[in-house]
Amino acid sequence: MKDGFIRVAAATPDVAVADPAYNETQIIKLMKEGAARQTKLMVFPELAVTAYTCGDLFGQDALHFRAKEALKEILKASIGMDMVVFLGMPWQRGSKLYNAAVAIQNGRVLGIVPKKNIPNYSEFYELRYFEPGNEKPVMVEWEGQTFPMGTNILFSCENMPGLVIAAEICEDAWVPCTPSISHAVAGATVIVNCSASDETTGKAAYRRSLITGHSASLVCGYVYANAGEGESTQDLVFGGQNLITEDGNLLAESKRFTNETIYADLDLQRINNERRRMSTFPASEAADYVMVPFSLNIEELKLKRFIDSMPFVPDNIEERNRRCEEILTIQALGLKKRIFHTGCRDAVIGISGGLDSTLALLVAVRAFDMLEYPRDRIHAVTMPCFGTTDRTYQNACLLTEKLGAQLSEVDIKEAVMIHFRDIGHDPEIRDVTYENAQARERTQVLMDIANQLNGMVIGTGDMSELALGWATYNGDHMSMYGVNASVPKTLVRHLVQYYADICNEEELQKVLLDILDTPVSPELLPPEKGEIAQKTEDLVGPYELHDFFLYQMLRRGYRPAKIYRMAVLAFDGRYDKEIILKWLKTFYRRFFSQQFKRSCLPDGPKVGSVSVSPRGDLRMPSDAASRAWLEELDNLENR
Repeated sequence: MKDGFIRVAAATPDVAVADPAYNETQIIKLMKEGAARQTKLMVFPELAVTAYTCGDLFGQDALHFRAKEALKEILKASIGMDMVVFLGMPWQRGSKLYNAAVAIQNGRVLGIVPKKNIPNYSEFYELRYFEPGNEKPVMVEWEGQTFPMGTNILFSCENMPGLVIAAEICEDAWVPCTPSISHAVAGATVIVNCSASDETTGKAAYRRSLITGHSASLVCGYVYANAGEGESTQDLVFGGQNLITEDGNLLAESKRFTNETIYADLDLQRINNERRRMSTFPASEAADYVMVPFSLNIEELKLKRFIDSMPFVPDNIEERNRRCEEILTIQALGLKKRIFHTGCRDAVIGISGGLDSTLALLVAVRAFDMLEYPRDRIHAVTMPCFGTTDRTYQNACLLTEKLGAQLSEVDIKEAVMIHFRDIGHDPEIRDVTYENAQARERTQVLMDIANQLNGMVIGTGDMSELALGWATYNGDHMSMYGVNASVPKTLVRHLVQYYADICNEEELQKVLLDILDTPVSPELLPPEKGEIAQKTEDLVGPYELHDFFLYQMLRRGYRPAKIYRMAVLAFDGRYDKEIILKWLKTFYRRFFSQQFKRSCLPDGPKVGSVSVSPRGDLRMPSDAASRAWLEELDNLENR
C-alpha cells in the first residue's frame, strides 16, 4: 500500500446451487488464499453465498437461514485477515428481499449494498424475487451488529485517504445512469461489482469494453467478479469472466469458462492525481451518502503490476504502427495548416543525418504531398562543421535525394572561426562556447535562407531534448514551426522505423535504417578516427530512462521516490539501481534549470498526452526551485 498501490482480487468460487454451507467453504478457501497474497480487497460474484440460479427457492426460509449461517462462518474466518471482502447474498429487510453485496472485514459487517436496477427482461426475471434497492441507507441490526444498508454507502479507509470503495451489482453497470456515476462523484475511487452475467455469443467483448469504459469515464479502479461454473445450466451458462480495470486500462482478466481468482495492484495515486488534473471532474459531493470507516495495515507490496518501461511507445506492434501513422499525420497536418496560412511555398530544414532532422524532413514531405506542392520546394540544408562525420553527411545527402527534396550545402567552419576571432575565443578551448557557436550559426543560416525564399524554418528538436534543455538557446532551440516539439526521443526512433517499413523504396529504406543505427549526437566536437566523438546519452543519460521519468512526472504527477521505485522495476536487468538514481537526479536538475528554454518555444503540434509547450500543458515558472524533488532522492541515496 506504500506509494498508493493496493492489491485487489476478483474471485469466482465453485458453487453448489442452493447449498450455502458448501459455498461458504469455497469462499473461505479463496479468502485465505487472497490474504496470503497481501490482498486488501476481494470481491465475490452476485449471490455467491447461495448461487445466483436458485429460482423460486429464493422464496424459501430454509435458504435464507442457511445463508445467514454461512455468513456467520465467513465472518469468523475473516477475523485476523487484513482485507475487506464483498460477497453477494440475498438479504431480507422487513417483508422484502434484496439482492445484496455484503461488505465485511475482520469479523464484522461494514454495510450492505442492495442492487438498485433489477432486470426483468429476456433471460432475467429477478423482480419475481427481489425488490429494487433503497438509495438512502437505513440502519440494520443483526447478530449484535449495527450497520447501514443502501446503495449510497462509501467505505473509506481512514489511514489511506485515497481508498474509498463503493459497490454496485451486475445490472447496475449496464443501465444508462449507473450507481457508480454518483459513487465516483461522491468520492469513490474504487468500484466493486458482484455480478452474475451469463454467457452469450459476443457478450464477453462487450462486457470487457463496458467495464473498461466505466473505469475510464469515472477515473477509478473497477473490480468485477462474475459467476461461473457451478451455477445451474438449466437455461444459462456462466463463464466467470472476472475483470480488474483502472482508468480505462485492463489490468487483469480471467480465462472464461474456468473459475479463477485474478489479482492486480491498483494505483490509487494515479486515480486521484488524474482527477485532480481534470478540471471537469467534479469535486466530491457526498451529502447523501453514509461514510463507513475502516482501516488497513500499511505495508509495502512486492508489486505484481506491469510497469511499462516505454510509456510513450505501444508494446503491441499493430498498435505501435497505428500510433506512428496517427502521429505522422498529426505532425503533417499541423505543418500543412501553418504553411498554407502563411502563404509560404517553401520550407527550410537543417538536415544533419540524425534522427530528429530525418523525422522533420519526413513530416515536411508528407505535408507538401497533402498540399500538392512539389517536394523540391523543401530545402534541406546540410551545414558541415568541426564534428560532422562522413557517415552522417552522406546519409543527410542521400536521404534528401531519395525523398525528392532540394539539397544545398553551407560549410560553416570558416564563419564560425571568424566568429571565434571576433569574440576572442580560442578554438582549442572546446567548451560550451565552442559548441553553441556552431548551433547558432546553423540557425542563422537557416533563418536567412528562409528569408531569401520567403519560406519557413522547420524545427527538428524533440520533446526529450526540450525536457533536459539539451538544445542551444536561440540555436537549434529556435525555428518557425517545431514539428517534433511534443515527440519524445524513444518515439522518434519508432516513427523513423515505421516510415522505413512502409516506404516500399529499397534505397530509402536502407538509408533510414543506417540513420537509426547511428549514435545520437549533436556532432559539435571533432570526430575521433572518423567516428562520432560526442554521444548524447553518455553525457545526459539514456533517453529511455529520461522519457520514463518525464512521463511519470508530467502525466502522472508522481513523487520522485515513487518514480524511482517504478523505474527500478520497469528496467530490472537493464540498469542498476544506482544508475537509475543518478540519471533521475540529473533529470530533475536539468528539467528545473532549463525551463527558460521551454518558456519561449516556437509553435508546434501536440501529438500525445504529454507536452512541454508553455501555451498548452506546462505553465511552469522558469525560476522554480528543485529542492523538494532532489532532497527526496538524496534521502533515498542515504538510506
